Amino acid sequence: MLVFALLAAVVAVAVLAFVLRPLWHGPGSRIALGGLFAGLLLAAFALYRLVGTPLALDPAVREPPQTLEAAIAQLEAQLEREPQAIQGWRLLGRAYAAAGRPDKARDAFGEAARLAPDEPDVLVEAAEARALAAPEHRFDATGTGLLEHALEVDATHQRARWFLGIARRQAGDAAGAARTWEPLLAQVDARTAAPLREQVDAARADAGLPPLPPLPPTEAASPGVALQVRVSLAPALAERLRDEAHPDAAVFVYARAAGGPPMPVAAEKHAIAELPFTATLDDADSLMPTQKLSDLKEVEIVARLSRDGTANPGAGDPESAPVRVVLPAEQPVEVVIADR
Repeated sequence: MLVFALLAAVVAVAVLAFVLRPLWHGPGSRIALGGLFAGLLLAAFALYRLVGTPLALDPAVREPPQTLEAAIAQLEAQLEREPQAIQGWRLLGRAYAAAGRPDKARDAFGEAARLAPDEPDVLVEAAEARALAAPEHRFDATGTGLLEHALEVDATHQRARWFLGIARRQAGDAAGAARTWEPLLAQVDARTAAPLREQVDAARADAGLPPLPPLPPTEAASPGVALQVRVSLAPALAERLRDEAHPDAAVFVYARAAGGPPMPVAAEKHAIAELPFTATLDDADSLMPTQKLSDLKEVEIVARLSRDGTANPGAGDPESAPVRVVLPAEQPVEVVIADR
């Protein structure tokens, strides 16, 4: 921290010398300004001691964790210093869940819910974690209460409504489960609605209620946007891959909102042996019921070679440069995967 303070002092002196240079006249002015320099430097040092993070300068803290357990240890240590960090508790809960420690995940998500009692996403995570930690993965009264409050805050929250229906079904309230799920039918797309409707009708049957009325006949669904993407490898990468064995490798082609979040709105997975190939992205490849490819006017297309075959980007996975496309696109989009 001493090095940081000295660097801060040098920067402060340089800035003040430039800004106050016109006032530097006469012995009295120099004494006054010298006092101002000293006072400002002491104030800066005191402010850093008060609100700064000296541990951020510690190489042990700056070193990225190499294992999941190391990441958990860092999060635990950070939350001991900042116990009010809601996002920290959520991250810790996810880390515990990934490490197969459901009891710890339940407690971490529960702490996040205590700190954010009116955040639906946090409440749903806490309820789900409680169910996953339970011996038979059942929602208890506390978890059900969290889900009910989440829907009080946001009646359109899909995961809260889905889990609350499951909780009521587990509790033997088939009619309540059906009533809870039915509003979802108007929120999801046709592909999701079909199996959901079956669940609703099954719950209604168990409650002695008739099935939902049949849907009115509709015109054939519009094919929507279909975007063709030609994917190939850069020659240097193709040559190197011939000498490497990656039995689990796969190629992911995805579209995301231009200038928006990194979450894909449509994606396809292909075997590396198919390269080069042409993928066709459309609404059938959409990953979220709340947003489809045809909803967007402009997208970015990226292709990535995953060495372990998973959708999560791995360090050093080769990928193409993003190509921005205005929809609908008449011509195929060319993307070339290369080492980054």
